[in-house]
Amino acid sequence: MSRVDLANLRASLEGAIPSEIATCDASGVPNVSVISDVHYVDAAHVAISYQFFSKTRANILANPRATVLLKHPTTCAQYRLHLRYLRTELEGPLFETMRAKLAGIASHEGMSGIFRLLGADIYHVEEAEIVRGDLLPLPPPYAPLLAALRQTLPRLRAARDLDSLIATLLSSLRTEFRLPHVMLLMADAACDRLYTVASLGYAESGVGAEILPGQGVIGVAARERTPIRIAHATREYLYGRAIRDALRSSPMAARLETEIPLPGLPDSGSQIAVPILAGDELLGVIYAESPEPGRFGYDEEDALMILAADAAASMRALQSDAEENVVPASTESPRESGTPLLVRHYPADDSVFIDDEYVIKGVAGAILWFLLGEHVRNGRVEFSNKELRLAPQIRLPEFSENLEARLILLRRRLAERNQHLALDKAGRGRFRLNLGRPVQLVEAER
Repeated sequence: MSRVDLANLRASLEGAIPSEIATCDASGVPNVSVISDVHYVDAAHVAISYQFFSKTRANILANPRATVLLKHPTTCAQYRLHLRYLRTELEGPLFETMRAKLAGIASHEGMSGIFRLLGADIYHVEEAEIVRGDLLPLPPPYAPLLAALRQTLPRLRAARDLDSLIATLLSSLRTEFRLPHVMLLMADAACDRLYTVASLGYAESGVGAEILPGQGVIGVAARERTPIRIAHATREYLYGRAIRDALRSSPMAARLETEIPLPGLPDSGSQIAVPILAGDELLGVIYAESPEPGRFGYDEEDALMILAADAAASMRALQSDAEENVVPASTESPRESGTPLLVRHYPADDSVFIDDEYVIKGVAGAILWFLLGEHVRNGRVEFSNKELRLAPQIRLPEFSENLEARLILLRRRLAERNQHLALDKAGRGRFRLNLGRPVQLVEAER
């Protein structure tokens, strides 16, 4: 038998084909069982799903040695791992990653009600060897990932503001990484949620749609600060009605009429979410899905994590390098005509409706209400980021307020929802309010 590097066996650790594990009890009596998931941890460790107390589990606790037979899902090659049990993890990033993966396997096998992860058993890999070499050729990769990174990273670093950074990121995910269905969500640390700022490949953009921590692939990736990847569709991790059901049981239940539907494929075959991290701080999440099962593997996960890390560094650099000046009050009269737009504001959650159609809420809603108020009172149309940060009525969080992302969200929502009201850039750290009709402001009560 020839030895092999465990890192080269990651495709055999996807759970596409069940593996067998051989153990012995304290008396040396052997037992062989089929296991759902052997998960790659690092170059020297794997994790095996612990779902119920079985003979295998009893043997491992009595005698911590095991042998596992793996099969490559494409080439039919077989590999043998010699393992030593170390510990069991009952929570945390690795546990959540395996739980999501197991849910996809269970759904694919029609056993969603049976497979439930109780723990992740961690093993040291003492030796890995080839039992049967590659028999069938590997298919070509979906995208040349190293080339995609080489093309994309310099473009991200060249972005002059957050808006262009987001546009570059999504464009590269489509053209270089060949991902047609993608969303970018930013973190709102003050409200403990994520909000969608951009998407591609969907009939509706979903800009402004929110996800709570722990909800689906995106929410778990955000909460645990770890990539989450599912190779098969699973009801537990699909979005849509499930998100609204969760909101009904949360403090946000009274605000469902202001919830923007999250876009998504009706028949999602595989999903991946990677966190955008600056150190331990969560800035956002990149999410991609495909109608094809097994579309995302370890290589895609690695590449997207590198991309996310570079995007986080660029976001931080743009935030610290912003040049903002307070714009003096302007009395320039915009070109407004026609029936006034009825703009209604609800202070409880800063939600804003224009002509009875919901537009935005939260910090972005407070910003819009502030801008329109300044315009009605003083005729102003030009503003700066800096004065928004200093305006107490907007109530920006003291830390991680991410104002630029909120302005991008507001600008895109207005572009989608109202042709008579828009925000346009007017220089670095400055923007202009454009109105095609006059506005009538109403402070409402719930």
